[in-house]
Amino acid sequence: MADTDTRIQPRKKGLTRRQRRRLSRGAQYVVFVAAVLAFAFSADWGRLKNQFAQLPIAEQMFPDIITLALKNTVLYTLSGFVVGLVLGIVVALMRLSSVGPYRWLAGIYIEIFRGLPALLIFIFVGVGVPLAFPDVQYPGGTYGKVAVALGLVSAAYMAETIRAGIQAVPKGQMEAARSLGFSPARAMISIVIPQAFRIILPPLTNELVLLFKDSSLVLFLGVTLEERELSKFGNDLASTTANSTPILVAGLCYLLVTIPLGFVVRRMESKSQEAIR
Repeated sequence: MADTDTRIQPRKKGLTRRQRRRLSRGAQYVVFVAAVLAFAFSADWGRLKNQFAQLPIAEQMFPDIITLALKNTVLYTLSGFVVGLVLGIVVALMRLSSVGPYRWLAGIYIEIFRGLPALLIFIFVGVGVPLAFPDVQYPGGTYGKVAVALGLVSAAYMAETIRAGIQAVPKGQMEAARSLGFSPARAMISIVIPQAFRIILPPLTNELVLLFKDSSLVLFLGVTLEERELSKFGNDLASTTANSTPILVAGLCYLLVTIPLGFVVRRMESKSQEAIR
């Protein structure tokens, strides 16, 4: 009888999968909060404030940091983006060309300029080209140099993005345009590329964010006081005041632009995913 009672007793079950997941998540939260508290109580906030948060020094930066440094940073970024976009379209079309040398040249360009650090490209544009071609002058002076340097940096990445977007457009679109009497070039420009840009708009906007940060390399070209961008402006004032507050303020100005652009990218990506569904 005792054996029968033992057999009919229900077996004790362990934690369910959901309970284990909740327990694991709770443990992660505890570890995270503990790490934050350990950092908060171990940091010397007084020294950090003295070095990075001096309000009188920050006040000296306005309004020049907005009307001069941020304005120049935006101009550098937009000019580099335009040059990179135009060059990227050309390289992408060369990459898709049926002519072998065009494909080879585009492939070589993409591999070289994606592999080189952006700093080396800035040095090449600012120092190498003037030494090799003394009579060549960049239109717009420093602004032209920056546009070329940033354009060369971004065009290699944009070319691959644009190529992928063009290949994502259904081939029937080109065939339909040709049946209506469009030439291959006109069909590509009027029909295929506009559809491709709707597909690749989020990654292109993300490239704009990256260019905005890469514009900090302008300081290696040697700029005047009126041509300084955010990083150069903050670094100069930090050297003058022997304090890092200007660098922190310059970083916050970068975030004023990059955070909204990042939000725009996420919104466009979510909308494109909804359109696919």
